[in-house]
Amino acid sequence: MKKINPVVKLLAILVPGLCLSLFYDWFTPLFYLLFLLLMTFGYGKIPLKKGVKIFAIFLLLSFGFGWTAALYANDGFAGGDVIFTFGWMTLTTGGLQTGLSIMFRSLCFLMMSMMFIFTTDTTQLMMSFIHQCKLPPKFAYGIIAGYRFLPVFQHEFQLLQKAHQIRGVGRLKGIKGKIHQFQRYSIPLLANGIRKAERVAIAMESKGFTGDRNRTYYHRTYVTARDWIFFAMMIGMLVVGACISYKFGYLKIFNKQF
Repeated sequence: MKKINPVVKLLAILVPGLCLSLFYDWFTPLFYLLFLLLMTFGYGKIPLKKGVKIFAIFLLLSFGFGWTAALYANDGFAGGDVIFTFGWMTLTTGGLQTGLSIMFRSLCFLMMSMMFIFTTDTTQLMMSFIHQCKLPPKFAYGIIAGYRFLPVFQHEFQLLQKAHQIRGVGRLKGIKGKIHQFQRYSIPLLANGIRKAERVAIAMESKGFTGDRNRTYYHRTYVTARDWIFFAMMIGMLVVGACISYKFGYLKIFNKQF
């Protein structure tokens, strides 16, 4: 999956994600979630231990979203028989289906995000934006440079914290203290960022970078048949899930049953 064109991969995630937000039955997102789990951990070769940890955290969050939606769904989605009533909480079959749908859809969005983040190189993504989406190189290379600065700023922020601790400067309380503390960290980081940006700009100009589109590239990205097969597979499996859901009478778009 790491060899898939990043722009095609992004479209293969955004298009099913937008379509999936329309389904309010529980079967279609569950079917697609199982497919995404297979693709992410099988075809995507994401480290299983790291992926399971992230999935477990968001599983609890999505369960909370689904449980809240099941109990407090509006009248258009909370119809059906009453399953149980406890105090002011009433769970109906319609509310349960809505809660399960939101829970499974949230997990689908998580898996699609993990699939893209863990299998996409930032530089290749920007190159794909340049070659396939005609993004101006000056914007693309500026984004790449800014992204590369993030770990540097994090390291410098840690150095500032340790330097303040050595000099006995503690954390201040209150709103004024937080503002003063923000100034102590932001001003040195901003000054260092400006200096580094100037050095990068001078280095790029010295190597002939002008931001012109008509330039040569060491790495080029192309769209191949494999990319379109992946795109068709991502959309096709959602269609297959919707068709199976329709066959068994589960398909529901918004509050309309099909």
